[in-house]
Amino acid sequence: MNTHNRRPERLEIAGFEPFSACDWPGKLSAVVFLQGCPWSCGYCHNFDIIDPKKPGVIAWETVLEHLTNRRGLLDGIVFSGGEPTRQHALISAVREAKNLGFEIGLHTGGAYPNRMKELIEHLDWVGLDIKAPSAKYQAITGVARDNQLPMKTLRMLLDANIPVQVRTTLDPLVLDEEDILEIQQEVTELGVTDFVVQRVRPDGTNPEYAQALAEYRSRCADGKETILPHA
Repeated sequence: MNTHNRRPERLEIAGFEPFSACDWPGKLSAVVFLQGCPWSCGYCHNFDIIDPKKPGVIAWETVLEHLTNRRGLLDGIVFSGGEPTRQHALISAVREAKNLGFEIGLHTGGAYPNRMKELIEHLDWVGLDIKAPSAKYQAITGVARDNQLPMKTLRMLLDANIPVQVRTTLDPLVLDEEDILEIQQEVTELGVTDFVVQRVRPDGTNPEYAQALAEYRSRCADGKETILPHA
């Protein structure tokens, strides 16, 4: 691989949130949203940054300057997306942020477990999306045929003792209660203790999906979106 592509200034950054209290449970963090994702989940509320060919709009140097000025005020930085592990420059940016004294959080769908290997030693927390039971992964992502890659990523994180929160977005157009319980059982048996079910947010989603969701909600006000995993 061309080492030039691994330099932190090569990051394609689609957005930057200088302060967040909700992207890393119990931590105050800055959040960097990286451009591009290999999947096309209809409910993705960052639909505008899925395109991997679209250039970034914020320089890493801008983020780094903010972090330097916020040492002692923020706990860490979260790399989100899109799919942040898609970009080869992520590891260099993580190292620079770590060297400034910040903890490192990551939001990922687990699409690139092999790239996770070099990241793991620098991570302090991961929010991992397990989007569906294996048989329904393509229905959610439009691309991935099963859950093999995200589950491999999960096992790697657990083996490395990285704190991980597994999240499933309850897409009522595809998933039902049995699906949620199946995911919960599968990840719990691996050792996950933090499993969260998230409700779909229509803002920022694919317009076609947003319309389909609105039609669904108009038909059943108290539908499948009220499902929560059993204790």
